[in-house]
Amino acid sequence: MTQPLRITFDVACPADHAFRVWTTRLSRWWPTDHTVSGDPADIVLESGVGGRIFERTAAGAVHEWGEITLWEPPKRFGYLWYLRQDRADATEVEIAFVDLARATTRVEIEHRGWERLGAKGSELRERNNAGWRGLLPHLIAACEDTGT
Repeated sequence: MTQPLRITFDVACPADHAFRVWTTRLSRWWPTDHTVSGDPADIVLESGVGGRIFERTAAGAVHEWGEITLWEPPKRFGYLWYLRQDRADATEVEIAFVDLARATTRVEIEHRGWERLGAKGSELRERNNAGWRGLLPHLIAACEDTGT
């Protein structure tokens, strides 16, 4: 069995702010090199179970990325993740926002479901691990920016 990716880090802001930055301000912090088009795009996360996660380019093209499966603001949310893949090959992501003392939030990510992908599961897990490491500094900076 391929182990889930588990990533934990702290941000200097309250949990409700971190949740909002992640779920409603994606376009402000999501890096262009993590999009399908490679161009600046509107990144949308539709709130609530069944909501979509997608990219809309300036030219109007829409690229589906995922679907919300768990919605408990501001504590946690989860989704199927199939960026650049078929929905049938979706993995699962769950993100928790734990309010700590002094306006600090612990963000806990679990990205799982690699075993469903068979032989390519391990490779995709490693690619996603690198992707998370490249993405998260942008989120952390956006969370800690008092102007957002």
